[in-house]
Amino acid sequence: MQISAALTPIVDFVFPPRCPLCGSPVAAHGGLCLACWDKLAVPSGNCCKLCQRPMGEEYGIESDLICAPCMAEPPKHAGIAAATLYNEPSRTLVLLLKHGRRIGLVPMMARMIVPRLGGIEGEWLVVPVPLHRWRLMRRGFNQSALLAGELAKLTGQKLLVDGLVRPRATPSLGGLNRKARARALSGAIQPNRRCLRQLSGARILLVDDVMTSGSTTDACMVALRKAEVAEVRIACFSRVLDEALDTVRDPQVLPG
Repeated sequence: MQISAALTPIVDFVFPPRCPLCGSPVAAHGGLCLACWDKLAVPSGNCCKLCQRPMGEEYGIESDLICAPCMAEPPKHAGIAAATLYNEPSRTLVLLLKHGRRIGLVPMMARMIVPRLGGIEGEWLVVPVPLHRWRLMRRGFNQSALLAGELAKLTGQKLLVDGLVRPRATPSLGGLNRKARARALSGAIQPNRRCLRQLSGARILLVDDVMTSGSTTDACMVALRKAEVAEVRIACFSRVLDEALDTVRDPQVLPG
């Protein structure tokens, strides 16, 4: 028996598990109560086959739907797997992890991403969106790297935590439009020269905590193409798609 498992009853007695969103008692640390789970917006039903954008049920059950944005500008990635749509509860969880240092939330958040991947066949490299070293020193951890590590364990794939690097610091992207974000990120993310052999020809699962405008993942895609990767899929805990929030949730995927 592992020490952590042996000490679980003691830890639970001293620090009773609580829902990180509302403080209600829960069965185990790192889980949500049913009321807060019900408030998460989990994509369900029909989705765009290229980007997994929820598209509602008015089309019946379809597998080949393509959303208007992908028709206008086909994505260069092989798909997006987002556990939730960005709303107030998912935002709170992200902030608790990123700024509240609640790294105990990572296993739950990663478990919620896995079902959206739809199964990963063959060999993939799990690569997190990088932080600049100054921000990493201030925060003490890269939340995307923690999620990537957990996803690698859950999927049985190899983690390449330093596959991408961020040699140039960028300003906070909050409040910037897509063009301004793209300008700020231009050249800021690069493939790690020490990992070029591993990246070349590889299939990459690119991991981030939140996908907002897509500018950060676009910058990562540019860097990965420089490294001549074969394919890139994007995995994130939450995705900003305000127009899709009416598509509710999938009650079968519980956070555990």
